[in-house]
Amino acid sequence: WRSKSCAGISGKSQVLFALVFTTRYLDLFTVYISSYNTVMKVVFLALSYATVYLIYMRFRNTYDSENDTFRVEFLLVPVIGLSFLENYSFTPMEILWTFSIFLEAVAIMPQLFMITKTGEAESITTHYLFFLGLYRALYLINWIWRFYFEGFFDMIAIVAGVVQTILYCDFFYLYVTKVLKGKKLSLPA
Repeated sequence: WRSKSCAGISGKSQVLFALVFTTRYLDLFTVYISSYNTVMKVVFLALSYATVYLIYMRFRNTYDSENDTFRVEFLLVPVIGLSFLENYSFTPMEILWTFSIFLEAVAIMPQLFMITKTGEAESITTHYLFFLGLYRALYLINWIWRFYFEGFFDMIAIVAGVVQTILYCDFFYLYVTKVLKGKKLSLPA
């Protein structure tokens, strides 16, 4: 916001994340859990769409569409198919929830592809990706906690989370070995 730029951010990844939260939080209209839960879901949705708006409208002159070329249909088609094949109950809400879990696991791929294509990333982009990956890695602690103390085990979320964490591993290595040492993230040609 301060730099008035979205250079280095994949708009396609942000659209996928907006789709993740839209399909995951459709229960806003059917199930009330708590005020906190409702507010957080609305905030996630609003911030996701605000980010998409900023990239494609407000800061479109700084958006790098030439390097944001990942073909999202290569993610969407398998995720849609898998959501119909592997879910807990064959209902529209459950299929959409499963879709959101599977899509979240791979939604970062356009961003990682963009970094690979350009060969480098700005410091703010690398910190953003690190914390996005850390958020998912912290789910490992959540799963262990819930299994030990609640007896809860969600195979779909665990498999998707493991896939997403694996996708981040190479980036984590580069982040620790370069960015934390004050170097700009650049990939070998």
